[in-house]
Amino acid sequence: MTALWPGRGGPTINYISEPPAPEALQGRRSIVLLGSTGSIGGNALKVIRAHASRFRVLGLACARNVSTLAAQAAEFRPPFLGVLDEEAAEALRAQLRDARLDGYAPEILTGADGYARMAALPEVRMVLSAQVGAAGLAGTLAAALAGKVIALANKESLVLAGDLLRRVCTARGAVILPVDSEHNALFQCLAGRGQDARELILTASGGPFRGRRREDLLHVTREQALKHPNWSMGAKITIDSATMMNKALEVVEAYHLYGIPAGALRVAVHPQSVIHSLVRFRDGGLLAQMGPADMRLPIGHCLLWPECLSVNAPGLDLFACGPLEFQEPDPEAFPAVSLAWRALERRGGACVVMNAANEAAVDLFLNGQCGFTDIADIIAEVMDIHEHGIASRQPWSLPDPSASPETTAAHACEAMERIIHLDQQSRALTRRLARAGVDEC
Repeated sequence: MTALWPGRGGPTINYISEPPAPEALQGRRSIVLLGSTGSIGGNALKVIRAHASRFRVLGLACARNVSTLAAQAAEFRPPFLGVLDEEAAEALRAQLRDARLDGYAPEILTGADGYARMAALPEVRMVLSAQVGAAGLAGTLAAALAGKVIALANKESLVLAGDLLRRVCTARGAVILPVDSEHNALFQCLAGRGQDARELILTASGGPFRGRRREDLLHVTREQALKHPNWSMGAKITIDSATMMNKALEVVEAYHLYGIPAGALRVAVHPQSVIHSLVRFRDGGLLAQMGPADMRLPIGHCLLWPECLSVNAPGLDLFACGPLEFQEPDPEAFPAVSLAWRALERRGGACVVMNAANEAAVDLFLNGQCGFTDIADIIAEVMDIHEHGIASRQPWSLPDPSASPETTAAHACEAMERIIHLDQQSRALTRRLARAGVDEC
C-alpha cells in the first residue's frame, strides 16, 4: 500500500500527506459527508449504497437544501446533521417531524462551527469534503486537525490554505485522497512512480464555449453558460467550467496537493473528457487515466481506497468514444487560466483573493449583474488592487510540523481568521467594481 503512494520518498512529487495507517480504514468505515445534497454528495451516497456493509454514515450536511437532506437522513439515519443556520435547522426539524421516523432524533448542528464539529467527531474515520466554494475550508481544516482521512472534493480548501493544510496534515497525521476527477487521475497515474514525474497535465473539456473567440462571448447568457456539454454539476462549478476558472483553481490545487513546481503544471483542452489527466515522466513517456464522465469512479476510488471495486458505473467503450483531441487553451478568450500562475507567483494571499473574487463575480453573473467576460476581468482587477495595496508576503503564520496539537490548532485558527478577512475584503471589492464598471475604477 505505502509503496504505491504518489512520490513517496521521491524528489519530484512531494505529496501533501502520507498514506493512512493500515488500521485507519479497516472494518466498517464511519464517514461524514459535508455537502451531501450536491452532485458529489449524491454520487458518494450511490457508492455507499452499493457497498452498504462497508460504511456507517455518522453525519450528513448541506447548506439549505433541507428537503433532500431530510430524505437522506431518513434513509441513512445518521446521528448528526448539519445545515447553514438556525432557520434551515428549524425547517429540517419540521420535515423530520412530518416524516414520523420512529423516534429518530439526530443532533442538528449549524454553520461553520457545526460543520467543523462534525468533521472532527472522534468516532469518524473518513470525511468527504464536498461543500461548494470557500465555505468548505472550515470542515476540511477541522478534519485535518483531527487526523482524519479526507476525501477532498472541495478544491477551494487547497486554493485558500494549501500551505497551511500541508503543515497540518504533517503535524496531525491527516490523509488527503483527491476526489476531483483530474487530481484523482493524476493520483492514479503517479502511483509508485511519482519520483519520475516531469510534468502534470490537467485536462479541460473547454466548457460550452470551446473554440469561441472573446468577441463571441460578450453577450453570453446565464442559460447558455449553464449548459455543460459533458458533466452534470452545480451552477457555480458549471460557470467556472465555462470561464475555465475551474482549471485555474485546479492548477493551484495540484500545486499544493503534489508539491510540484508551478512550471511543471500544464492545461490541455480535451473536449471528449475521456482522458481525465496525464503525467509526463522523465523519459518523455505519458501515462493517462481514462474513463467515462462519471464522478462515481473517482469518488469510489477514494471512499473504497485502497481497494478497487465496482461502483455500478458504465465502462468506457473505446470503440464508441471517437477520436481524442487536444488543444492549447486560448488565453484571450479564457484569461482565467493564466490567473492561476500569477497567483502562485505572487503568493501573499493572492490565491485567496482570486478565489473570493471569482465566487463573488460568478454570483453577480448568475444574478444578471455583470457580463460573462466581466468575470475574469473583474478578478484580474481585484488581484491588481491587492498586489499593489498589500505587501507580497504570506499573511498568516504556519505551524511547525513538530508543534503540539494545541499550537497547531491555534495557528490554524489564526490563519482561518485572516483568510476569512481577506476573503470578505475581496468579495466586497468585487461587488464595488461590478457596480462601478471595471474601466471606471
